[in-house]
Amino acid sequence: MQINDKSGITEYVADSNRYNTMQYNRCGKSGVLLPAISLGLWHNFGFVDNQNNAREILRTAFDLGITHFDLANNYGPPYGSAEENFGMLYKKDFKPYRDELFIASKAGYDMWPGPYGNLGSRKYIMASIDQSLKRMGLDYVDIFYHHRPDPDTPLEETMVALADIVRQGKALYVGISNYQPKETAEAATLLKELRVPFILHQARYSIFDRWVEDGLLDTLDDKGVGCIAFSPLAQGMLTNKYVNGIPEDSRAAKNFTYLDKKQVEANLEKIKNLAALADKRGQKLSQMAIAWLLNRPAVSSVLVGASSSGQLRENVKALDNLDFSKEEMDIIHANS
Repeated sequence: MQINDKSGITEYVADSNRYNTMQYNRCGKSGVLLPAISLGLWHNFGFVDNQNNAREILRTAFDLGITHFDLANNYGPPYGSAEENFGMLYKKDFKPYRDELFIASKAGYDMWPGPYGNLGSRKYIMASIDQSLKRMGLDYVDIFYHHRPDPDTPLEETMVALADIVRQGKALYVGISNYQPKETAEAATLLKELRVPFILHQARYSIFDRWVEDGLLDTLDDKGVGCIAFSPLAQGMLTNKYVNGIPEDSRAAKNFTYLDKKQVEANLEKIKNLAALADKRGQKLSQMAIAWLLNRPAVSSVLVGASSSGQLRENVKALDNLDFSKEEMDIIHANS
């Protein structure tokens, strides 16, 4: 007897060719290899989002050889819901592949009310990892980050908390995010003394946002730590979406928190110039922007978000052309 299930969702079996085309890069001087393109779950995985679409994005990612899924305790919305949804989908589709996955979470931003639900205290960090593991249904994460520096908590307190998470078997590696070069060097020194594997700094980095080149990348190289870049498309400005102006349905037109009309208008000429260069290279602007980052020796992986499996496939095509001529680099530099 047949059932009348027309959802189109079938039992997941990973593509046997998933490792044939993805490029893998070493994280600093560690033993860890990450896919050149990793999947961030900041958007499109909350309770407000379509779960079938989220499931398709995750399946597509793994089939493309993307083994690294990046989360944080406050991803959603609402806070915590991305981890909870990921945990549900992990149990349904990815549990047999746990040892092939590199799963990240973070803590550092506001998560619950009161004095203990934010920043970098030991109490907040230790509670956060336990909550994240419970939401995702995991025994451990592969890497746990402090999401941002806390100016009011001694750095040693935060780093010792990260070290204890590793010693307790709740994470294999640790990382930091949004730290300045001096803070990064101090954190690296502390973690080395604690004999804890500090392998990644997650930093905002794109053609339009190159602050990491002012000391941070040199610091990471000196300390043997890899860089994983987030916001590689500058909140969508480095896509073909804005080449002909600001569409009414775009993020900029709606004045979302991280992008507004003024930002796009100020960069519109540069966007057009970069899009023209990408076209000559046989790429979309988004693909060229990702390829440019992967051309930087310090970058281990580029974190991309995706609103659909098709968009993710388009981003991965950036790997088809990672080489740049000096002339192309000069044009990019002039328009960054």
